[in-house]
Amino acid sequence: MHDALTGLLRQQAPVGRETWRSWWDQLGDGQLDQTQAVALLASLTSRIPDHQTLRHLLDSLAERRPATPAGAAWEGTVNVVGTGGGPRTFNISTASAFVAAAAGVKVVKTGSRAYTSSLGSVDLLERLGVRLTSSYAQTEDTLATYGIAFAGPFVYPAQLTRLARTVAPLSMKPFGRFLNALGPFLADLPVNAQVTGVSAAAPIDTLRALAASHQGRRIWLTTNDTGADELLPFATNTVHGENSLTRVIRPGELTPADGSFGDLRPAADPAGAVEHFLSVLSGTAGRIATRTVCLGAAALAVATDTRRDWHSAIALAEQAVRSGAARDLARRIAEAPRTTTPSKKPAVAHA
Repeated sequence: MHDALTGLLRQQAPVGRETWRSWWDQLGDGQLDQTQAVALLASLTSRIPDHQTLRHLLDSLAERRPATPAGAAWEGTVNVVGTGGGPRTFNISTASAFVAAAAGVKVVKTGSRAYTSSLGSVDLLERLGVRLTSSYAQTEDTLATYGIAFAGPFVYPAQLTRLARTVAPLSMKPFGRFLNALGPFLADLPVNAQVTGVSAAAPIDTLRALAASHQGRRIWLTTNDTGADELLPFATNTVHGENSLTRVIRPGELTPADGSFGDLRPAADPAGAVEHFLSVLSGTAGRIATRTVCLGAAALAVATDTRRDWHSAIALAEQAVRSGAARDLARRIAEAPRTTTPSKKPAVAHA
């Protein structure tokens, strides 16, 4: 049994970086079989370990990445991603990303297929006809063209693909709790801000410790008293910022406080998910849905300093919805020819 698995099972001390290095080396050399790979994932999922073990795990993966292309720092750009879990809703963070981009915020969205929901962000984008980017250069070009990009698997460590192949034919879905919790820290993107929604299913204290030890970007973790991984107008939300700075947003403080999860339900039939999502971007899915995505978009605007105060950020987002800029942005990306470069003039709403 590998020392990484032994250490996780004993839970007596953090699993160190050298141990994780050995694990990835042996996995790459084919020395670890399916049994050990499944056992390690099961251990990580059943009890997410301490932040030091996770920090060593993340560092052991980061040092194996190819160097990010020189000059690829994307100033004023925010990555938005969530841990999943919590009450079922439509894809709020994806809608907020489109609204924020239409309002002039540079956004990179990362995500995955569904682990705990019926339709993950990647599943929805696929149905919309929005393609994931396949390289840093393509992501940068897409950002320049539309103000938003949806990054593909290339931003994640290749070792995770090897791990998935090792556990095959078993699906990675049973390990979604761990993968979702750690996923926001796995994507390698040269952004300077990240907003991550954390559900009650994820260990917020551990993730806060990870965020505090991360270098190179501002990381905000958002939670609320409903357990959802989104900012909600009818909930008490907490934004956990850098240097232990927190901001509590109470119902009625930034938007009216009425509403419930009934107003945020996903489409009853997955076949209607695209139509429902576009109605959200158009502001015709109900006032609570509009407030919710605008609150999420405002967080992206404030995190990037596009706006310094939340009230003006929300007003900017609302204008992006009312003007049709958010829906138009989704339409233009979906309809972009695959073989030509579209005009580099994103539709931007101005308050």
